[in-house]
Amino acid sequence: MNKSMLVGAVLGAVGVTAGGAVATYSLVKSGPEYAQVLAVEPVKTQIKTPREVCKDVTVTRQAPVKDQHQIAGTVVGALAGGLLGNQIGGGTGKKIATVAGAVGGGYAGNKVQEGMQERDTYTTTQTRCNTVNDISDKVVGYDVRYSLDGKEGKVRMDRDPGNQIPVDKEGKLVLSENQAAQ
Repeated sequence: MNKSMLVGAVLGAVGVTAGGAVATYSLVKSGPEYAQVLAVEPVKTQIKTPREVCKDVTVTRQAPVKDQHQIAGTVVGALAGGLLGNQIGGGTGKKIATVAGAVGGGYAGNKVQEGMQERDTYTTTQTRCNTVNDISDKVVGYDVRYSLDGKEGKVRMDRDPGNQIPVDKEGKLVLSENQAAQ
């Protein structure tokens, strides 16, 4: 083979290799592949979850009144008062004492029965419920401070990115996993 042909082949091989290296370098060095994460702060919101709390309570109730006007007490009191009044005095005084005894006994019997009815109670157990709210925190995102090409920025993300955030070919942050798949 002649010397100039050999030199030409070597120079051609060097040129092709250099061209390939320059092209590869320009593809690889088109910009940073990741932004450096400086700080991550979770963003939280409070969630109220209602739930019902029930407890048994002892309740005292008044028994149903059978004789609402206390007629039985009035009649029994009037009879007893009339009998007692009849034992006092004689003649017209005896009649007045009997009537006065009957009236007083009737009134007293009425009041005695009224008091007995008020104290006539019964006890039951009743379930009472009310709604209370349980409060919990839920993470709704992350505020991320990052550095890209020497400049700081802030962004809210739906996940914790870790130490780095991927950057696409245009130099924009890839913020969600859906963007990274595209």
